[in-house]
Amino acid sequence: MSAETPAAPGQFTRRRLQFRSWRGTRPFWAGLYILLAGFPIMYFPYAHLQIGNLTVAMATTAGAGSLIIGVLLVVLGISLWFQRHIRTFAGIAAILLALVSLPVSNFGGFVMGFLLALIGGAMAVAWSPGAPPKPQPEGEIPPAEGDAPEEAAYFPGPDAVDESNDLSGTSPVNGANGRHSAG
Repeated sequence: MSAETPAAPGQFTRRRLQFRSWRGTRPFWAGLYILLAGFPIMYFPYAHLQIGNLTVAMATTAGAGSLIIGVLLVVLGISLWFQRHIRTFAGIAAILLALVSLPVSNFGGFVMGFLLALIGGAMAVAWSPGAPPKPQPEGEIPPAEGDAPEEAAYFPGPDAVDESNDLSGTSPVNGANGRHSAG
């Protein structure tokens, strides 16, 4: 196999579509943000900035705490990818770790890690799995995006009242019109 020979026709497209379908069934972006939030929180307390011959150490007394927070955020981000059922726990834990990182690790990795963890945690809590697509019968073609279906969707007019959903007893049909009688 030479450098000019492609690996396989359509191999890249097939792998990209597989990754896309895998990514769509889990809180992928939330996990990525939480994972990326752990790195600045871990890095900055141990970093030494060189300015000419001057070395500025940004180490804090809570360097071990910063390392623990960063590692936990990385683990939570990866676990969101592979165990999507823990999304609420992981999201809340990421938000709490982001808040704890403010005083512990140089303002949460100079606010970068803090913001990434907050956004990722909120996305993880808000994510919910989508409904699986309904299988289409083989002969039926679904309508295009802009096309209206053959039968218009049911939209009752202003005079039609669905009695099964009207729990208040006040509707224009029975004359109460939103006012209750005091007896």
